[in-house]
Amino acid sequence: MSHSPIRKDKTCLNCRHVVEQKYCPNCGQENTDSRKTFHHLFIHFFEDLTHYENAFWKTIRNLLFKPSTLTKEYLSGKRLSYLAPVRLYIFISFITFLMIALFPSHVTDNLNKSEKEISTKLMRKDKSVNNKIHVNKHIELTPMKEIDSVQKYGKEDEKLSEFEYWAYEKAVHVTEKNTTIEIIEKFIESFVHNIPKILFIIMPFFAFLLWLFHDKRKWYYFDHGIFTLHYFSFLLLIFLILFIINKVIGIFGANSPIAFISDIANIVGVLWMFYYFYPAHHRFYGESRFVSFVKSVFLFFINSFFILFLLTLYVVYIFINLH
Repeated sequence: MSHSPIRKDKTCLNCRHVVEQKYCPNCGQENTDSRKTFHHLFIHFFEDLTHYENAFWKTIRNLLFKPSTLTKEYLSGKRLSYLAPVRLYIFISFITFLMIALFPSHVTDNLNKSEKEISTKLMRKDKSVNNKIHVNKHIELTPMKEIDSVQKYGKEDEKLSEFEYWAYEKAVHVTEKNTTIEIIEKFIESFVHNIPKILFIIMPFFAFLLWLFHDKRKWYYFDHGIFTLHYFSFLLLIFLILFIINKVIGIFGANSPIAFISDIANIVGVLWMFYYFYPAHHRFYGESRFVSFVKSVFLFFINSFFILFLLTLYVVYIFINLH
């Protein structure tokens, strides 16, 4: 709740209505000083997202351990006791991607480390081989001059189609200007940066599938949309929790006595992510356990194929835009 001092002027800054107490009875705006320090702005931003401490923790607890409870409560009209679905998703997304930005992955560091280890081993066997591999970190492809020659003078069955030629030319362009490590690094950076876009594309499709699989007279697309927002918020929250656990445990090193905690957390988290949809679906839609199980499995496979399709398109998109 805001702790800013109440203005002495009783005229609302928003609608000019007379304000007898803290909030304007006409528009609901708080009658406090509008000029705030950075500290007040940050606190206001956090409070606005979380909608007071009790509602925030109650929402998180139900989201994690009581599948579909938030959705049922929201659609039944009990909305002030919890964070709104959109606000909840935005808040978890913000924290998740802020953490990813502050504590980036060390995949490329591990690749560099592995590369050095391989080079060291090769050095012991054959110094000349090591020098060749150490210098040449680029992926080797047939030069475009040879491809152009085949396209012009080769047999018809040896020539590439227009799409194959374009793809190969792009591959040569990328691999000539980037090492293998750089390509992986740019891909990871672009992937993390665009995860929100991918999720926003998947959510409407996910809700649409739910709409197709359930009684149109009983359930509106809006209902499925709220269910989807809560489900995706749960997935992001589990990902965030596992990310934080792995980063904290990682501080103590891979050989730390408490490293097993990270492994256990990952196993439990992933299993709960996979299982969560079934009880959420069963409790929210009120169908029999068997019907809910069949629909859950079917929806899982359909969405898996759709996500795989999107990721394939995304890989192509990143590859095309690499410089």
